[in-house]
Amino acid sequence: MTTSHEELVLISGASTGMGAATARELARRGYHVLAGVRRESDADALRAPNLEPVLLDITDPAEIEAVARRITTDPARRPLRAVINNAGIAINAPVELLSMAQWREQFEVNFFGHVAVTQAVLPALHAASGRVVNISSIGGKVAMPTYGAYAGAKFAMEAMSDALRRELAPHGVQVVVVEPGGVRTEMAGHGVARANEILAGLSPVERGRYGGLLHAIVSHATAFTKSGLPAETAGRIIADAATVRRPRTRYTIGRDAAVLTRLSRLLPDRVLDRLLAADLRPHFPKGQPATVAG
Repeated sequence: MTTSHEELVLISGASTGMGAATARELARRGYHVLAGVRRESDADALRAPNLEPVLLDITDPAEIEAVARRITTDPARRPLRAVINNAGIAINAPVELLSMAQWREQFEVNFFGHVAVTQAVLPALHAASGRVVNISSIGGKVAMPTYGAYAGAKFAMEAMSDALRRELAPHGVQVVVVEPGGVRTEMAGHGVARANEILAGLSPVERGRYGGLLHAIVSHATAFTKSGLPAETAGRIIADAATVRRPRTRYTIGRDAAVLTRLSRLLPDRVLDRLLAADLRPHFPKGQPATVAG
């Protein structure tokens, strides 16, 4: 039986995947969830008891302001239990090939947008002694080839979360980081599609230099996602991170995330390079040299 907690939770990127699974899990637990989506069609698919879709493009200041106003003017005067910064995109390409517009797009969505949302709702979190939950990634600890922009934004999210946790702890607001590994989500498929688009547009010289690597990354990402945890499992862990009384500062999702996070702290860079190269090497096209350090 569902219990009403009379508290709000805001989550961005709730249209599909981990965001939608987390929103549904929190609603099932009795929280009133403001589920951020970018399109009305996504809102219609998500709407349910305790689950209120709200338009939230985290790169749009007007939509962020509207959601913050929805929280402070809540008709039931419910406090804000947590904000879960989950929205994200992935565009994989070597540093040399990724356009500056694509670099900026990934940082706007995967980092700056979350900072903007957090700033907007912090007054409500202060009033309720609430919690910030930042969805990072295993990519916030280890940067695979072609993940420079995505991992760069996630590394920034990790650093910002550490600073924010230390700033807010004296004032009763907790900050938690969640680091997923392989999870079966739609975002991974979108990332593969965009990597294929970049691969198709390579010049002969670029294809000779990076074609095998991009093929390998697409194959690796597809296999990594297919073997990953269901979004519902991730959703339960994120819901716990947002609601347990004494949360850890960090949660990993999946054995792969736990192992790689630990290895990144223990191994010298060159050894970690060789391990990552060995993991990627079987995904290169047959007969083509594996052009990756290791």
